[in-house]
Amino acid sequence: MLLICQLRCGGGGSAQFPDPPPPPTPTPPPPALGPVTQYNHVFLVVEENHSFSSVVGNTAMPYFNSLISNYGLATQYFANTHPSIGNYFVLTTGQIVTNNEAVAPPTVTADNIVREILAAKKTWKSYAESLPSVGYLGGDVFPYAQHHNPFVFLQDAIAPAQVNNIVPLTQFATDLANNTLPNFSYILPDQLNNAHDGTLAQADAWLQQNIAPLISSPTFQKDGLLMIVFDESDFTDLQNGGGHIAALVISAHAKKGFQSTTFYQHQSTLREILHALGISTFPGLAATAPDMNEFF
Repeated sequence: MLLICQLRCGGGGSAQFPDPPPPPTPTPPPPALGPVTQYNHVFLVVEENHSFSSVVGNTAMPYFNSLISNYGLATQYFANTHPSIGNYFVLTTGQIVTNNEAVAPPTVTADNIVREILAAKKTWKSYAESLPSVGYLGGDVFPYAQHHNPFVFLQDAIAPAQVNNIVPLTQFATDLANNTLPNFSYILPDQLNNAHDGTLAQADAWLQQNIAPLISSPTFQKDGLLMIVFDESDFTDLQNGGGHIAALVISAHAKKGFQSTTFYQHQSTLREILHALGISTFPGLAATAPDMNEFF
């Protein structure tokens, strides 16, 4: 065939064919989401209004600091805003829904942690200390603070089929003992025990009383992940919006004594909670937040 082409085309030179197109560049795989371990029980505890430097290394908080020694600490974690309420919404919706604590916000219809948990056919509860009753959606009844319990504003959480998952903290010990904990548990100390109105020593004693039994339980040791964060720093600290705060990552599968220097904010905690449960859709800022898989 080549000879025929040469004769017909005239001359003895070889026929000219265009170079074949280069093969397509393979699309790189998406980055791994981590952690590798699938968690069936994930817990979030939120403390109040103290800076990183006021709690890390503080002798008034021996239990909290023992957790730092044994698990993971984010050393460059910053709250998103002041005052508290905006941070609680970032932890649950990935966005600052409001910064006004004087007026209860309207029902939040944005994508949120409960919507994604339910879409994945998993379960949740909000365990709020001093909550007056199961499914209570009303205002503050001291020492319970409504604006620290963002689940009472989320459309998906207050739907008739879900609202009874908003329960007093007393239910937590019962569920732990009966092995009936949900896949995700929000654990809220009241104003006397979250370091807002009480002392750091009181907050530390509360953690030891309520969290130590959880960590030592067979359920947690098998497939549990606990995040403990402060909502914001004190009001004089405006770094990155809400100031420098402490955040702990606790699991039998976490690196012992690990201290991260990665910059994180509350949207990364929201992302990690959902990802640890095997969920890959992340609300708001959590969709692009840094993953916390380095702790594992």
